[in-house]
Amino acid sequence: MLDRIVTYSPAFTLVPTYECFNRCTYCNFRRDIGTSGWLSLEAAAKQLAALNPQQVREILILSGEVAPNSPQRSHWLARLYDLAVLALAQGFLPHTNAGPLSRAEMAALKAVNVSMGLMLEQLTPKLLETVHRHAPSKDPQLRLHQLEQAGELSIPFTTGLLLGIGEELQDWVETLTAIAKCHGRWGHIQEVILQPHSPGQQQEAALPPFDLRQLPNVVRWGRSLLPEDITIQIPANLVTDPGVFRACLEAGARDLGGIVPLDHVNPNYPHTDVAALREQLQAWGWELVPRLPVYPQFVDWLPPPLREKVRGMPV
Repeated sequence: MLDRIVTYSPAFTLVPTYECFNRCTYCNFRRDIGTSGWLSLEAAAKQLAALNPQQVREILILSGEVAPNSPQRSHWLARLYDLAVLALAQGFLPHTNAGPLSRAEMAALKAVNVSMGLMLEQLTPKLLETVHRHAPSKDPQLRLHQLEQAGELSIPFTTGLLLGIGEELQDWVETLTAIAKCHGRWGHIQEVILQPHSPGQQQEAALPPFDLRQLPNVVRWGRSLLPEDITIQIPANLVTDPGVFRACLEAGARDLGGIVPLDHVNPNYPHTDVAALREQLQAWGWELVPRLPVYPQFVDWLPPPLREKVRGMPV
């Protein structure tokens, strides 16, 4: 049955750089500027050449952020663009998530990405005094503006909430409502991720994990507040309690996001093998099926070259 289908994206991640001018206290991804370098196109080409295009569809281009006023910003944008072009040339579909971008930067990347994304995280400004104290681009209004720009530019978009970083229940409602209103204006949001904070070895502060027992309720609130055409996504590798995982599906979650060899944002939480995950879901009465990084209803939004590439690619 259609309502017993759960989707995922067979994906691989390219990281242009782990270096980031933000310093979120819970982050397990970032490196200090000047310590890790940038991914070269030659190295990226080797990584892509080792993949099987029959098994991987999405190339997630996930990057640390270069400050807007940095002299390296234009070089960084060019690297994001060139990596997407490389992925397309080797038979994959790029999806870029690289923090807040200007309208011109988003327009440039739209030409070579089938979708893009940015976590809204939480709209409450109080986090700028705590976990985001040293993270200028985590200003909630800046990130909400990014969602609006994506809509204005007709970019199929993914956003989401990060749960358990110091927010309160009312903050979840406010953030979900803001996403719903933005989508109501533009109709561009494919999915909303509900991502529980999961502590890792690299984070700066000893922030406790999100209480997973609350996650099914957050999914229910999301399903009640968001339009039906927005899919709710939960990351299967972070929902480690099988009972909670199943309850989230029953509450309305319908996507598991990109299943990748390594979750670079949460490196301490490996993904379950797809075959094992499919067997687990079948036992609960769900069918796990792959999808592309652009949802079918958004394919006509793409520039013609990307549109034709998507239409010629089997799921």
